[in-house]
Amino acid sequence: MDTKLESLLARLKTIEQELQAEIQKKQKEFGYEIRNRKVHFTAVVTARHKLLATKLSIYLRRSKLFSILTAPVIWFCVFPVFFMHIVAKAYQAICFPIYGIPKVCQADYIVMDRRKLSYLNSMEKFNCFYCGYVNGLLAYVQEIAARTEQFWCPIKHAVRLKTIHSRYQKFLDYGDGEHYHERLEEVRRAFEDLKNTPDK
Repeated sequence: MDTKLESLLARLKTIEQELQAEIQKKQKEFGYEIRNRKVHFTAVVTARHKLLATKLSIYLRRSKLFSILTAPVIWFCVFPVFFMHIVAKAYQAICFPIYGIPKVCQADYIVMDRRKLSYLNSMEKFNCFYCGYVNGLLAYVQEIAARTEQFWCPIKHAVRLKTIHSRYQKFLDYGDGEHYHERLEEVRRAFEDLKNTPDK
């Protein structure tokens, strides 16, 4: 890998560590800790949060009419989304072992921890559950697609992308015909960085 890219990735790792330290400060500030991937609030904080929750009747009364009318359209999306979830799980279960690609751990992407927030009423919790599921699933599917792309077509694009997925930095440079065939197999197998994060 090119040294400039290595240096940028090292800086990114340092920033991630700093971000993690800031997150831990927030945990202390807001009275919770994470044990075995589960959130635990102190009893005092939970009691205070319950007092802050908006009653469902008040919440619905304050909602805009168009928000209420369009809600079923948003919720209807759960059907194709759930179907995509089933297809993605089946696809990686069948194909990844054949290709030698490490499986993506769903629990790293689909996180349902907002239900622990006692200052949310039942409708807010439902909405948060739905958003967490859909956005987490899309991230999970994107990672499955990224690992597939690394195996089948690991070439960077010439046009700048708005966002890049987690495997993109491993890809071969666009237009580098000299090294494509000689390095393709190496890049297809370059999943060493995932060895310490097995499917849970």
